[in-house]
Amino acid sequence: MYLQIKNPKMYLMIFSDVLIFAISIVISYLFRFEFSISPFYFQQIKTILLWIIPLKTIVFIFSGIYRGMWRYTSIRDFWLLARACLLSTLLILAIILYMSGFKGYSRSIFFMDGVFTFLLVGGKLMAVRSYYSGFANTRIREELFPKVAYKNVLIIGAGDAGEKILREIFENNQLHYKVVGFIDDDPQKKGRSIHGVPVLGNLGNITTILEKEDVKEILIAIPSAKGNQIRNIVETCKDCDVSYKILPGIGELIDGRVSIKVLRDISYEDLLGRPPVQLDTTGIRGYLYGKTILITGCGGSIGSELCRQVIKYQPKYLVLLDAGETNLFNIQMELQNENKFNQCETILGQVQNELLMEDIFKKYKPQIVFHAAAYKHVPMLEKNPWEAVFNNIIGSRVAMEMAIKHHAERFVLVSTDKAVRPVNVMGASKRVTELIMQSLKNKDTLLMAVRFGNVIGSSGSVVPVFRRQIEKGGPVTVTHPEVNRYFMTIPESTQLVLQAAAMGKGGEIFILEMGTPVKIADMARDLIRLSGKEPDIDIKIAYTGLRDGEKLYEELITEGEDILRTRHEKIMVLRSNDYSSGLKHLQNMKQVLNKDIEELIKYSMEHNGSAIKKKLKEIVPEYTPQENETVL
Repeated sequence: MYLQIKNPKMYLMIFSDVLIFAISIVISYLFRFEFSISPFYFQQIKTILLWIIPLKTIVFIFSGIYRGMWRYTSIRDFWLLARACLLSTLLILAIILYMSGFKGYSRSIFFMDGVFTFLLVGGKLMAVRSYYSGFANTRIREELFPKVAYKNVLIIGAGDAGEKILREIFENNQLHYKVVGFIDDDPQKKGRSIHGVPVLGNLGNITTILEKEDVKEILIAIPSAKGNQIRNIVETCKDCDVSYKILPGIGELIDGRVSIKVLRDISYEDLLGRPPVQLDTTGIRGYLYGKTILITGCGGSIGSELCRQVIKYQPKYLVLLDAGETNLFNIQMELQNENKFNQCETILGQVQNELLMEDIFKKYKPQIVFHAAAYKHVPMLEKNPWEAVFNNIIGSRVAMEMAIKHHAERFVLVSTDKAVRPVNVMGASKRVTELIMQSLKNKDTLLMAVRFGNVIGSSGSVVPVFRRQIEKGGPVTVTHPEVNRYFMTIPESTQLVLQAAAMGKGGEIFILEMGTPVKIADMARDLIRLSGKEPDIDIKIAYTGLRDGEKLYEELITEGEDILRTRHEKIMVLRSNDYSSGLKHLQNMKQVLNKDIEELIKYSMEHNGSAIKKKLKEIVPEYTPQENETVL
C-alpha cells in the first residue's frame, strides 16, 4: 500500500466508493419501506452511516481492490469486489446482532445494501474499463479523431489468439486499425461476433471479403496453422494486393503472451508448417532441474537454442564451451541480460583439447553433457577433411571419455542424417562418432545420439544464403532441380533433443521425425514469393550443379538398423545389429576403432585427404566418397 498512498487517484477511488456506500444504504431503506421513510428510520440511517462507511472502506482497502488500475479491470477484480461486499455485509450483520439483536433493524436492508454496493461499484469499474478500452468500437475513435486514417484489417482466426489481438487493438489508441471482421473455418462461428466484430466467413470466402470490405492488411492469428494454410493465405493476399502479418507459432510463444507486438512478417518456417512439439516437461525437468550442465558448441545455432531451452528447467549451473569468441560472448550476454540467467561460466576453447576438457570436468563436474560442437559445412570439410577428424571425431571422443571418467549422468551427442550412407566427409565423421558412442557403453554414464536433418535458419542453412541473394536481386543459386532435404525449425529440433535425452537408457541412436523432404528449388521459389517477387520473372533461379560431397536425397536410416517407435510420436530409436552383439563385441569394437582413429590422426597431421577418406571408408563401409573432389 506504500506506493498507493502516494497515488492521488487512489483517494479518488476511495471517495467515489464512500459516496456509493452512502447511496447504497439509502437506496436499500427506500426499497425496503417502499420509498416512504419515517423520521425514526431516517435518524437510523444517519446513525449507522457513521460506522458502516468506515467499516466498509477498511474492508475494501484490505481486500486489495484499490491496488488495481481501473483501466485494466478484469474478472478477478469483480471477484475481489464480491468478496469484499460479502465480508462487509457479514460484519455489519454480526455487529448489529451483537449490539441490539436486530431490535429495530430490518435484516433485508443490509442484504440489499451488499447487492447494491456490488452493482454500483461494479458498474463504476465497468464504465471506466469501457471508456479506456474503447469497446464502443472504432467508430467512436473515428468520431473523436476524424483526421486519423484508420486501416481496415481482417483477422484470420476467431479463437483465443484472435480475441486477444482484437482486444489490444481496441485498447490501444496508437494502433490505427479498424477490424472489419474475422475469418474462421469453424462453421459454427460464422455469423457470430467477438466484441461486436462479426465472423464473416471461412478461408474459401476470403477473396470476396477482402474486396467487399476494402481490407488493407491481414493479421493471421492461428498459432497452430499448417504450412499449406499459410501458403494459400499468402497467395490470396498477393493476388488481392493486401499486406499480411502472422502471430508466431506456439513454439515461439514460450511465455504464453499473445500480443500485436509479436505479429511479424511471414517466414519460411511458417510455410514449412511444422506442428508444435508436445513435450514431457516433467520427464525433462527430472534430469535437468538443479543439475550442472555442459553444452559444447554453445554459440552455434543448435547449441545456443539448447541453452535457451535448458534454462527453462532451472539447472543449477551452465558451463558454456565454444571455439568462437563472438558466438560465445553473444550467448552469454543473451542469457544474462535477456533471460536473467547468471549461473553460467563461459570457456573459450576446443573440445579436442584434452587438458582443457580434463580441467573443465574436474572443476565444474557437469552431470549432463550436450555435445553440439562440430563442423557441419559439407563442401568445406570435403576440402579440409582433417578438420572433420580433429573436431568431429577426436573432439567427440575426448568429450565422451571425459564424461565417463568423471561420472557424468548423461551424454547427448547431436548427430545428423548425413551419417546415413554418407557420401561426404562430414557425414562419415559423424557416423564414426556414433560408433564411438556405441563402443563406450557404460553403466554409470548414459551415452546416446540424436540424429536429425537440416535446421531452418541455422548458420549452415540455405535460407540465409537465399535471402541475401534475393536482397541483391538474384540470381538464387540451387545446385540441382531435384535436390531435396529434410527440414525442421531450430526450437523444434532442440526441444526434441531434450525429450530424447529424457528417454535414453544408454547406447541408443534416436532419430527425429522429419516429416516430408522439401525440394530446395521449391524452397527458393517460396522465399522469392515471400519477398514480394515472382520466381523466374523478377528473380532468376540458377542451377550450379551438385557441390563436393553433396547428394540429391537425404536418408534417415541405413541398412542393418532397426527402427523402433518410442512413446513420443516424433522420436524413433535405431539399434544397429552390431550394437546388440554383446559386451565382448563392444570391447573388440572399441579396440579396432581406437586403432583406426590413431591412423586417421596420423593422416590428418599430414593433411593427407585421400588417405583420410580411404580410412573412413574402412571404418564406415557404407561410405561412398565422390572421386571428383580436389583435396590437398
